[in-house]
Order: sequence, then C-alpha cells, then structure tokens
Amino acid sequence: MIPDSITDPSSVALTQSSDEDVHGSAFVVVNPAVAAKQPDSRALRRQAFVDAARDAFFADGYGQTAMSTIVAAVGGSKTTLWSYFPSKQDLFAAVVDDIAGQYSSALTVELDPAGPIEPTLRRFATAMMATILSEPIVALHRIVMGEAQRFPELGVLFYERGPQRGRARLAAYIGVAMADGRLRSGEPMVAAQQFASMCKSGCFQEMLLGIEGFRNPRTVAQDIEAAIDTFMRAWGTAR
Repeated sequence: MIPDSITDPSSVALTQSSDEDVHGSAFVVVNPAVAAKQPDSRALRRQAFVDAARDAFFADGYGQTAMSTIVAAVGGSKTTLWSYFPSKQDLFAAVVDDIAGQYSSALTVELDPAGPIEPTLRRFATAMMATILSEPIVALHRIVMGEAQRFPELGVLFYERGPQRGRARLAAYIGVAMADGRLRSGEPMVAAQQFASMCKSGCFQEMLLGIEGFRNPRTVAQDIEAAIDTFMRAWGTAR
C-alpha cells in the first residue's frame, strides 16, 4: 500500500533506516537535493491506482470492476481515488494513456515529410504492428470489444487515444506526399486507413481470437511488404 501522504522531501528529515538493530533505531539524514529528485508522492499514488485498475480490468473486464476493488488493492479510501479519477471512465482513460505511452511506438516513430515513400511506410507499419500485437494492446482491444455494447463510450475513448492518433500521423505524411506528387492525389485519411487495414489483415484478428502462431516476425514482415506493394499500386505515381 502507498500512504496518502509522505513527509515533505523539501526539508532535511530524520528517517528510520532499514538497518535497525536490537539496541535501538538507526537514523539517517535525508539530503534535500536527493529527496527532491524522488518521484512525487501524488504521482506515485496516481500510478498505483492506474496499475491496480489495469490489472483489474484485464482480469475481470470493465463492467465487473468496482472502484472499491481498486481502492482495496492500493489502500486508502474511495475519496482519495475520486480525487484523482472522478469516474471509472476517467480511470480507464488513464489506463489507456499509460499503456499507449509504454507500447505505442506508432505514435512516436519518425515520419520525415520529405522521406521516401516505401521506407517510411515500412517504418510506420513495423512500429504499428509491434504496437497492436503487444499483449497489453491486444488485451485493451479485447476489453473494448467485449464491453462496447454496454459501454460504447469506451470504444470512442480508446479509438481517439490510440488508433486515430496513429492514423492521423500517417495521413499527415501521406498528405504531403500527395501534395508534392509522390503519391496520387486523394483523401489522405482514406489512404492511411487502407494501408493500416492491409497491414493488420494477416494476423491481427487471429491474435484477438487467441489463435497462436500469428505473431511470427517473418509472417508480420511479409504482411507489411504485401501491404506496401498493394498501397503503391493503388496510390503510387511511378513504380
């Protein structure tokens, strides 16, 4: 459990050492400069709630997870949890953002606007597939799909924080390539959606269904090359 508050690290404090012996307590002086570099207690507690929520959502689903369960796992009170996340939907959004921040390389991979088409598409597709085939992202897809009928807002939330952001980055690159004549003129977002869908067509559904053997790097690479070839045949100006 993480306490609701800890001693202010901005001042020199006496802290009990873990080397306490039978003759009495040993104490060490906390250096303010060192203490100031430690993670903020509020940030640590917020992350503890996010971690507990992720584990609970993955184990029991969104609908079956109660806020009280998350409080019990971390410690403290519901009031404390609500001070960070006013609703379970806000907490789910934080879980999505946390996982995206760790695993979604498609949101950060370099896309040089002037870069050559095929290598840039390959770089983006490799990052995207590494993202969507990672276990946490697959688990998020399963949760959202399983709860979408009862909680449609989860689908919107997940899409806006993940897939939409990645496709928007790719569409921006494609738009530049269309404008300077490297790709045929058209709607950049349509082209981006088509390319992303072709990359996923070979193995992503199988992964969602829990069918093993479709995460093979060679298979994924072949799917990416096939998607690039088809994309360039449809949108390229010269081969």
